[in-house]
Amino acid sequence: MSSDIALVATQIRYEQKSYWRNPGAAFFTFAFPLVFFFILVGLAGGGHDQSVLPGVKLAQYYTPSVLAYGVMSACFLSISLTLVRQREFGILKRMRGTPLPSWAFIGGIIGNAVVVATLLSLVCIVFAILVYGVSLPASHILPLIITIALAALVFCALGIAASSLIPNMDAGPAIVNLPYFVLVFISGTYFPISGGLAKVAAWLPLRPFIVAMFKAFDPRTTGSAWSPHQLGSLLIWGVVGTVFAARHFRWTPRRG
Repeated sequence: MSSDIALVATQIRYEQKSYWRNPGAAFFTFAFPLVFFFILVGLAGGGHDQSVLPGVKLAQYYTPSVLAYGVMSACFLSISLTLVRQREFGILKRMRGTPLPSWAFIGGIIGNAVVVATLLSLVCIVFAILVYGVSLPASHILPLIITIALAALVFCALGIAASSLIPNMDAGPAIVNLPYFVLVFISGTYFPISGGLAKVAAWLPLRPFIVAMFKAFDPRTTGSAWSPHQLGSLLIWGVVGTVFAARHFRWTPRRG
């Protein structure tokens, strides 16, 4: 058991070294959510949306929504496109022929994405607190950490599953960006939503993530900051993504 953990840890370190060797991509991965946050709060004037969130600063809402956007980007978008590129270049096929177990290789990719998502979450939260005075009670930190960790794993599973649907590298951005931006737009990332749109988005993975995190940042929350219903929805999506990826993931390019 300890040797298996050490093997995955070694692969995560390798993936991290590869990630940070491209400082330009890493910089924009971390900078874009902060710029995005700044623009959204600036457009809203940093005030309150009395029609949807009575008495709540929009900065309190945009913190979890932009954070969810960043985590989904670091996990779902990054993993799906990376795996397609590695598959089409023959890297996955060559890795399959090495002594490294397949599960350790995939574990390293997932672990790397989770590390990036964790660092991105920390940067976004600290930025929101220091720059916009966003409040986060100490008792809400543990539910927030568990929610982010679960969502990161779920989006990693969905990213691996999505990679199996992409026929080639050229089609990757178009195929992946469609569900990505649809989820971002209808899940309340750019603005608070309610009514029928919120009900539709609740069946998809991003909206439950935003709602669960917002409960930790919502100053109106009394008592527990846990969101069992939303966490359950995320868990279901994680199971669906894992099962689909296990059945359909491809290590070699599609012929013909």
